[in-house]
Amino acid sequence: MTGEYLSIPAETRNATCANASSHVRYAGFWMRFWAYLLDLLVVGSINRLLVFPFLHLLDISVERTSMFAPATIATTVTFYAYFVLMTKFFQQTLGKMVFGMKVIDESGRPLTWTTVLFREVIGKFIAKTILFIGFLFVAFSEKKKGMHDQFADTLVIYE
Repeated sequence: MTGEYLSIPAETRNATCANASSHVRYAGFWMRFWAYLLDLLVVGSINRLLVFPFLHLLDISVERTSMFAPATIATTVTFYAYFVLMTKFFQQTLGKMVFGMKVIDESGRPLTWTTVLFREVIGKFIAKTILFIGFLFVAFSEKKKGMHDQFADTLVIYE
């Protein structure tokens, strides 16, 4: 072997790509919904096991009376940090792991920080702000993409 690669005819390459994309199973609304609820349980547990005791230790109130209360800010940071870090490093949150799903870039490249931040923070914030309608896009789009997936060019597929 000389280490040279043989060129693959375009027809064969296109047929292979078509077969590969036909095997992709997009994760639907209800599976993503259950995974999200599981993630909310995880984030709530982190807040109750780590964040609130830490605030108590610092003698800071855990009352979330306003948007700028320390507990509100701490729980919000925990929420977004969980989704951003899990998606960036594992391509999935614990909820998606349980249900066998992962987030991929639509072009097949690895997820970048920009993509993950756009998807998890900006995209989901906008999707929630308009009465969670952005999440309903998952139920009605061809590739089951939510509004946040549309913004970041990502897909959620089964592993």
